[in-house]
Amino acid sequence: MADPAPSALCAAVSATVMQGHLREFARWVKLSGTPEELQSLRTVQARLDEYGYRTQMLMHDAYISLPGRASVVADGAPLTAITHSHSRSSPQGGLSGRLVYVGDGRAADFAGKDVRGAIVLAEGIANPQVARLASLAGAAGQLHISPHHHLHEMCVSPVWGSPTPQTLAQMPATVVCTVSNADGSALRDQLEQGKQPQVVLHAAVDTGWRKTPILVGDIDGPEPDGPFVLFSGHHDTWYYGVMDNGSANATMLEVARLAATRRAEWQRGLRVCFWSGHSHGRYSGSAWYVDEHWEELERRCVAHVNVDSTGGIGATELSDAAAVSELIPLAGEAIREQTGHQHRGKRKARSSDDSFPGIGIPSMFGALSEQPPGPVKLRNALGWWWHTPEDLIDKVDPDFLVRDTKVFMHVVWRLLADRVLPLDYAAHARALGEELAAIGATLAGRFPMAPLTEAAEALRANAEALAGRAATADAARVNAALMRASRALVPIDYSHGDRFTHDPALPNPAWPTLQPLRDLAATAPGSDAEKFATVAAMRARNRVLHALREANAALAGA
Repeated sequence: MADPAPSALCAAVSATVMQGHLREFARWVKLSGTPEELQSLRTVQARLDEYGYRTQMLMHDAYISLPGRASVVADGAPLTAITHSHSRSSPQGGLSGRLVYVGDGRAADFAGKDVRGAIVLAEGIANPQVARLASLAGAAGQLHISPHHHLHEMCVSPVWGSPTPQTLAQMPATVVCTVSNADGSALRDQLEQGKQPQVVLHAAVDTGWRKTPILVGDIDGPEPDGPFVLFSGHHDTWYYGVMDNGSANATMLEVARLAATRRAEWQRGLRVCFWSGHSHGRYSGSAWYVDEHWEELERRCVAHVNVDSTGGIGATELSDAAAVSELIPLAGEAIREQTGHQHRGKRKARSSDDSFPGIGIPSMFGALSEQPPGPVKLRNALGWWWHTPEDLIDKVDPDFLVRDTKVFMHVVWRLLADRVLPLDYAAHARALGEELAAIGATLAGRFPMAPLTEAAEALRANAEALAGRAATADAARVNAALMRASRALVPIDYSHGDRFTHDPALPNPAWPTLQPLRDLAATAPGSDAEKFATVAAMRARNRVLHALREANAALAGA
């Protein structure tokens, strides 16, 4: 193993340099596809050019939705409100309808309620799950009750990236607005008292195809067409977005600057990507990049490190930073050595421009440091100012920004400079084994689990054996085997198994490919439903067994 993170590099992380970047980012409101976003991104390109990167500004078509003016009128009184990216615009004169309370907006909250043509009143920050359920149930509008007086901008599309003819029908069919907790709670109270307030939603949303930029910076490794590490974050913002995602962009530039000073020690190249379309196109930039560069990414990309919202004031929690199983040991090492925090290890949610699991690219992070638990239920723990006009330069703590950037410096350096890639597929196998054991317990002998558990155990043994001989084995051969294993295993771990499409931007269970086995466990023994579910479970088993066979062959043959 290379020096895990050269002390000179981590010590050189500069608050002064990064504050300079933040002051520049704080000048621009960077809505996707706007001239201001592109102008700001040009300043980033100039820095990468200065650091020795080969840069290009890619322009591509993306389906972007920019919220405009919004208001809500309740019983004739205007309420302060916002609308959301990929909401429908309201008709002339606004959208009116009966108000139906749906609690947190889960499937169980919609069950048994007739919301056709109605406006659903839902607790919490707007999100694609509620938008999808409301649209399927025939609602005409959604009114969200913010958890406090701040109103958080959101994208409510459940479609990952720009829609296709096949996914266009899944886009929201509702007018979506958010009001403050006080205003929304007053409406909920009226409903609980048996009253029916007269509510009208007004929303203007500019949705359509726009040219959006992606900035790509490259420094090759020893081989010009050889493997590379992908290091990425979005550049587009809500409002000025100095923390989200200006601080992350400052982290990216600082890691890129410092890593380039020791490029002679790299074992593989570094590609730095700044996305547009994260906030207003549901990850349209990174999704397009995958679609356009699938073959190259599949052949060359060893891992993806994503950066989001580093260094927030009060962000003292680093224990739950997320990574795929095979990168959790590296995440824990970096957090422990650079911050003194202990990393519990958390399964990576599918967010933060992680458009790459279908290809089979292991990924880590996104958000790294978070706020401690508080009384207000937010969508994440990035601070009350997240996605509001208050996300300004005063929301970034310079010391915390240095702390977080050192963690990213550590992991990027190891991925660049380690002789053998730090991908722990024994950890992956153990996590899969635990999942299979849990599913097997619920099935209680109704489905043959032994082939799966035996293949997972073989994966653990093969991964441990390869790790044991990696120090003396041919590094290129070992790394090729690890990449081949990742191409087999990551898609079954983080997608439904189609390597060439993007799953919806909705919560996925662990190992989505195993969901048919969980569905089988939920059926009544001896029922027709059990027999139908068994057909799906067998096909899912075969998909997972094939992936495990490919991974085992790769690791055993290295």
